[in-house]
Amino acid sequence: MAKASIPVDLFNPGQVFACMGFLEAADVLIGNALGGFEWSYGGEPRFAIQADGAGDPFGVVLDFLSKGRLKRLAPKGYVEPSESVGKKQPKKNESKPREEERKSGDGPVLTIETFPAREADRLALPLRIKHDGRHLDITHWCDGSSRNSFKLFAGQQRSNGIAQQMLDAIRQLRDRLGERLIVDPLGPTVPLGGSSFKFDPRKSWTGIDAGYSPDEQSHDVHASPVVEVLAAIGLEHTRPDEFETRNVRYGVWGASLPLLLARPALAGVSVGVPMRVFRFILDLAGKNKIVTFAQEETS
Repeated sequence: MAKASIPVDLFNPGQVFACMGFLEAADVLIGNALGGFEWSYGGEPRFAIQADGAGDPFGVVLDFLSKGRLKRLAPKGYVEPSESVGKKQPKKNESKPREEERKSGDGPVLTIETFPAREADRLALPLRIKHDGRHLDITHWCDGSSRNSFKLFAGQQRSNGIAQQMLDAIRQLRDRLGERLIVDPLGPTVPLGGSSFKFDPRKSWTGIDAGYSPDEQSHDVHASPVVEVLAAIGLEHTRPDEFETRNVRYGVWGASLPLLLARPALAGVSVGVPMRVFRFILDLAGKNKIVTFAQEETS
C-alpha cells in the first residue's frame, strides 16, 4: 500500500472537509483507503492517506480532477426550463434508455433513475466528474433526506459553473506547479471571482470586512480551487454538525481510519480514537452562507 501525507490547517474548515474529500476519492479511485490527521502541539498538522497501489494517493486524485469531464445529473424526464416551452414531451409509455446524455448551454446532462432530491433545480443540479471509466459524484447540496444538505451557495450561481471554474483552475495549478501541488495541494490559492462553493474561508470576504462586497463588484479574491472541489466531495456521505443556526462543529481524528469511521468522526462523533473538535460560524453575504475560520473547543 502507498502512503503519503499533506499539510493541513485544522482551523480552516474547508481544508479539513477537503481532506475528507481526498479520502473519499482515494477509496473510489484506488481502493481500501485509510486516512487520519497527525498533529503534535507546536508541529505542523498533516493528513495522511494509505491506499492500494503504488501511486501517491493525493497525486492520483489530483490527476483525476485535472483530466475529468464534468456532467450535470438530472432525473428521468428532466427538461431544461428554457427549452420546455413548445417542446413535445415524451409519451407516458415511451421506452427510454436507463441513462441518457443530452447537451445544453450549461453543459452535458446525464439523466439517472435515482435522483437525490424531490425536484431538480437547474441552478443546483448534482454533478459527476468522470474520467477513464471512473467517476465521482457531488450531490450533497440537493440531498432530499433528513440530513442537513449544507448548501452554501445561492442566488443565480450554478453548481456546474462553479465546479467547472474550479476544475479549470486545478488544471492550471497542476500545469504550473507540477509535483509541488501534490506535496501541498491545499495551500496554493488563485484569484477567484464571486462564484464558489464557499468552503475556503480565505475567500470569505463580506461587506463588513471590506467596506463593500467584492462578489457584487466582481472583484477577485484568492482561495484554493482544490479546497473548494475536494470539500464538496468530502461532504458526499457526511456533514459537519450544525448544532445551532449557522453554528457548526467538526472533528479531526488522530488515527488512520476507514471511511466507515472517518465519516462520523468528521461530524464530531467520538469513534474511540484521539480527537480534536472545532467550531465555526457560517457568515452571511446576501443569500450565501460562507465558511469562516474555526476555534478549537476546550473541555
